[in-house]
Amino acid sequence: MTIEIRGAVELPAVREDIELTTSDGLTLVGELALPESGAPVATLVSLHPLPTHGGFMDSHILRKAAARLPALADVAVLRFNFRGVTSPRGRSEGEFGEGIAEAADLAAAMDFVTARGLPHPWLLGWSFGTEVALKFGLRHAVDGAILLSPPLHRTSPEEIAAWEASGKELLVLVPEFDDYLRPAEAAERFASVPSCDIVGVEGGKHLWVGETQTKRVLDEIVARVNPAALPLPAVWE
Repeated sequence: MTIEIRGAVELPAVREDIELTTSDGLTLVGELALPESGAPVATLVSLHPLPTHGGFMDSHILRKAAARLPALADVAVLRFNFRGVTSPRGRSEGEFGEGIAEAADLAAAMDFVTARGLPHPWLLGWSFGTEVALKFGLRHAVDGAILLSPPLHRTSPEEIAAWEASGKELLVLVPEFDDYLRPAEAAERFASVPSCDIVGVEGGKHLWVGETQTKRVLDEIVARVNPAALPLPAVWE
């Protein structure tokens, strides 16, 4: 049977409900999705959109990355709820930390990556998640960060500029019609990081709605973390 890969289709993977423990004693809930056979070639640590506006570990791009990329690209996907956030997986303890306390949430996720020996970790931030990645990602042994729709509300110019000297890769996907930051302004705001790759996505909006936009985002992610897996297939046998 042939299945078209779109929408809520979930491809085969080894999926494990996990818990993360933060340095301030909170338990965060999440999921690790691994390739069904063989070791992953890279790892995505997913940082979800703003909790106060409905962001959680199941925000659709992150959920679809976990549903598809272990099978299509041999990529491990770690998703979790930031502190105080609820999803069908459960509720993470604590309360929203305004993008500051979430530094401990990211650290707990990276401790888990290290403990499990997951290879080549990349931060995958979306909206609010990009702020956490930019502010605190350089504290950790990551290959780089992939930013979806960065609003740059909480990130200082100094925090952005620090990425240039870090040697870590930075990919910024900016929707043409984003609500907060559009491609031309993004080029100005990231000018202090000339090595970063800014990709303006025609027709894109902040929430990346629709299969065309989903596919574009997943293609860009895989092009960075495991280009040998491209092109991603549109059907699953």
